[in-house]
Amino acid sequence: RGRRPVAILAQELSRPVAPSASAFRFHPSFTMDVDYEDDALEEGARPAGRRMKGRGGEEDDRYAGKAGKFERLDDDDDETGAARSIEGWVIIVSGVHEEAQEDDIFEAFSEYGDIKNLHLNLDRRTGFVKGYAFIEYENKQEADVAIKSMDGNTLLDHKLDVSWAFAKPGSKKKGRR
Repeated sequence: RGRRPVAILAQELSRPVAPSASAFRFHPSFTMDVDYEDDALEEGARPAGRRMKGRGGEEDDRYAGKAGKFERLDDDDDETGAARSIEGWVIIVSGVHEEAQEDDIFEAFSEYGDIKNLHLNLDRRTGFVKGYAFIEYENKQEADVAIKSMDGNTLLDHKLDVSWAFAKPGSKKKGRR
């Protein structure tokens, strides 16, 4: 290797060079000194602590006045803990035999009242029943009688567990969610 004249070296050193980001990433001697202690709180800024992301992290007036009053379903002041869905009273039946048909469930539960809706979910892979059903009654008395009568009974050699599908928040006697 030949030696370069001092004037050329000085010229090369004074030329600004924009290093790539990868040059700093892998260089072992590159360190960065940061002083976090001198950061002062600006006026209106929150103190350091738990930071929240997204909505709700700051206080605002979005829910002031009528905007903060949300609709609720009428309370029955009932001790059962059951909550009414939008259209009726829904019960959940678990322990349903995998080869049960809608007609089997419908016949067993229709003697306690008019069934407004019946959902019997199937497994996509096997085509068999997943083991539970949702039954919706128009009024609470019919649904309550169906729960009391069918809970613990057998249908197609399987013991059924019947309870409310929805429960009021904070109720002691909760149904399934």
